[in-house]
Amino acid sequence: MSDQATSTLSANRPQANNLLRRDVRFLGNILGEVLVHQGGRELLDIVEQIRETSKSLRAEFVPELFGEFKSKIASLNPEIRHQVIRAFAIYFQLVNIAEQNHRIRRKRDYERSAGEGVQRGSIESAVQDLKERGIAIEDVQQILSGISLELVMTAHPTEATRRAVLDIHKRIAEDVMELDNPTLTYREREKLRDKLLNEVLILWQTDELRDRKPTVIDEVRNGLYYFDETLFEALPAVYEELERCLDKYYPGENWHVPSYLRFGSWIGGDRDGNPSVTAKITWETLTLNRQLALKKYEEKINELVDQLSFSTNIVEVSEELIESIKQDRQFVDVKCVELWRNAKEPYRIKLGFMLEKLANARDEALKGSPMRYNDASELLADLGVIDRSLRHHFADHVADTHIGKLVRQVELFGFHLLQLDIRQHSQEHENAMSEILTKMNIVSNYAQLSEDEKIELLHKLLNDPRPLTSSHLDYTESTRECLDVYHTVYRAQQEFGVDCISSYLISMTQGASDMLEVMVFAKEVGLFVKDVDGTVRCTLQSVPLFETIDDLHAAPGIMKQLFELPIYRQAVEARGNLHEIMLGYSDSNKDGGVVTANWELRVALNEITAAAGEHGVKLKFFHGRGGALGRGGMPLNRSILAQPPHTVGGGIKITEQGEVLSSRYSMQGIAYRSLEQATWALITAARLAKYPQQQEQDIVAEWNDIARSISETALTKYQDLIFRDPGFMTFFKESTPLPEVGELNIGSRPSKRKNSDRFEDLRAIPWVFAWTQSRYLLPAWYAAGTALQTYAGDDEKKMDTLKTMYEQFPFFRSLIDNLQMALAKADLLIAKEYADMISDQEIRDRIFTQIEEEYKLTSDLILQITGQEEILDNVPVIQESIRLRNPYVDPLSYMQVQLLSELRAIREQDEDAPELLREVLLTINGIAAGLRNTG
Repeated sequence: MSDQATSTLSANRPQANNLLRRDVRFLGNILGEVLVHQGGRELLDIVEQIRETSKSLRAEFVPELFGEFKSKIASLNPEIRHQVIRAFAIYFQLVNIAEQNHRIRRKRDYERSAGEGVQRGSIESAVQDLKERGIAIEDVQQILSGISLELVMTAHPTEATRRAVLDIHKRIAEDVMELDNPTLTYREREKLRDKLLNEVLILWQTDELRDRKPTVIDEVRNGLYYFDETLFEALPAVYEELERCLDKYYPGENWHVPSYLRFGSWIGGDRDGNPSVTAKITWETLTLNRQLALKKYEEKINELVDQLSFSTNIVEVSEELIESIKQDRQFVDVKCVELWRNAKEPYRIKLGFMLEKLANARDEALKGSPMRYNDASELLADLGVIDRSLRHHFADHVADTHIGKLVRQVELFGFHLLQLDIRQHSQEHENAMSEILTKMNIVSNYAQLSEDEKIELLHKLLNDPRPLTSSHLDYTESTRECLDVYHTVYRAQQEFGVDCISSYLISMTQGASDMLEVMVFAKEVGLFVKDVDGTVRCTLQSVPLFETIDDLHAAPGIMKQLFELPIYRQAVEARGNLHEIMLGYSDSNKDGGVVTANWELRVALNEITAAAGEHGVKLKFFHGRGGALGRGGMPLNRSILAQPPHTVGGGIKITEQGEVLSSRYSMQGIAYRSLEQATWALITAARLAKYPQQQEQDIVAEWNDIARSISETALTKYQDLIFRDPGFMTFFKESTPLPEVGELNIGSRPSKRKNSDRFEDLRAIPWVFAWTQSRYLLPAWYAAGTALQTYAGDDEKKMDTLKTMYEQFPFFRSLIDNLQMALAKADLLIAKEYADMISDQEIRDRIFTQIEEEYKLTSDLILQITGQEEILDNVPVIQESIRLRNPYVDPLSYMQVQLLSELRAIREQDEDAPELLREVLLTINGIAAGLRNTG
């Protein structure tokens, strides 16, 4: 970047921040008008008084003022209190909209001001870096053919915002963006303001809470919303930019980048702990996915009908196009074509036939007929005919721009739109296998067999061509449903193509037998076949999910055991010697704490990669990250670069959950930027893997030893509290809104795996959600301080080592920066208010004091290691955002504590208070919006 560009950008930053403040103030004033209109001047005055006092307390804590503040909140009558809660919650929704718009504005402002300058983290910066490092075009091609990223939408219930509210947000965002239009007249600007006033009024009068839990199909439609609104356009735009940059820095090559970036989904396929996800629901999901894909292609082809008005009176089209139209006339009804009667415009005639064949693709009765498109390759073939004909009469630009984009969309989305993963708990497979083997008189006690005995039996069954099941036998409902899933996968691969489902994830994989059971079931329906000549065909892969710390320890041995089984190795070979493995960030964190989880995941990545390498197998790691810090949440580009570079060779999958979807993909500009940054990180990681940075092995080994010892200390400290303190579960349940979170209708799945109050059966999502709401954020930082202190003590030399590790060891830097983020969002003054709800004073005081001391120790040590004066000094934008948000979140937290106390007191008398519960749930929504994190 030139000095001139740099100075221009520096000068523009204050102006850009002023625009954000302008938007926040503008929307805040409109909300104020709505409050007066709906609740009178008194409502606005109360909200403003609470807000100003909260700001004053953040600036300087004065005990007397704090007492007045709490008294004011406690004195609100229920009707006013309800409106005050909604006012703060909606304010955060508006602030979030303004901040998202500002991200888009900053990128545009950068591109406008920088001239030839290249933005850091952009696709162009990644390609420019390759060129400046002297990397040859052949090596660039090799890098691009090796990278792969699949972003997987999950059905985890962490999106607290209703679809109806998201739609309003989208309209407000578009209107606010229009405020930057310099050509607006005074009258147009006033009209725009009136429109925004109406939208905020609609938002105020729209219920932000769901009356019922969403069904699985509701969740499927919510996921498809992002494809319909942004991703169908944003994904090809990323490819287009990458090819533009490659043409610029590596000219002379006809670049067509392989499809390295795709989306997948668990929604409608994830049945772990969710009895609502049946085989029938999975089939309905696949059908909805295809319907949207076909609809989007029809929209694009209708656009082409408008654009491709080329006439044979002026141009000469290709013979191939003319012959193609003749072929279509033989088989396809001309209902669509009759709409276009001009015989001199052949492209429009061809496109009419294509629309008809797309419409017929929905009709299973026509399967195999030339009257319909039977798969995406047939649509691509027709687009190829049009593309070549356009180039025949020198309409290359039209071919590149319009046909090229649609070709990319068909390559990316096919007729299945996205790849659906199936997931089920390993215990369900064992139960079904036990019943089937008993009925076939093969073994009557399968579940009691040793692991080695199970492996031996399953290996034998995989080699045996005879079926295990019979339509003449009756099975329990759970076993029948287990088998139906495999039949559905087989049918889906026949109807939608093998790419629609190819991964079957196994939760709580604890042995090789868990993987082999899935393969045996796959054999039953033809997803795994061993031919007479010994050749193995396999179209469904068992994917282990290693979640707990113990599972991560066992993972390398399990995979080595599998790779040594001839029949399993043949199945892997049939899938291109590529094996997918999922690592769970949520349960490992819940099980061992943030420091240990991060370390053990790193160790598992390296050791599993080594085990696979010994057997010539490439690995695709699937990182099960949540949205929140306590579940591995971090920006997409950072999550890619956080992996050891040599572990990304077979590709990466990453879960995209809950509020992450709306924050990253609800707006076109932000969706593009998120995917652009992911591409930059992916190319950077691939370059680092191909050309590793040289560091002294002794130094790296020493850092790894230090990280291991820190992890061991952190694990003991964490588990001393979570597992070995008899009062902990009382503290957790009574000082967080855990019981009430389960009543927020944000997902179809239960919050517990079983109807149990045991910690082990609590899902990681409500675990993290509850700690976030109560402002502890304990899972995201606890035990780190003790672990760092135990290593460094008062030894300045050891502290210097930690400082060096922060500067030069990517793993350690990522860990420390994530801890910073969690500490910045936590607030123990407010957490103390939640702790005061605990009835047992001894438990309350003892555990809270322990948490408070650990928080201070962790904060102090991180400031020493980073050399910062305050937490998050290294990310001032986020630091300022948290600082500005806190005074507005605080009142919601205090009101939540009051409401929880009242609600629980009433429920202890075996009574209920639905209005109080409703207010609690509103505060949960508001705090989630304010902190920008749920689970």
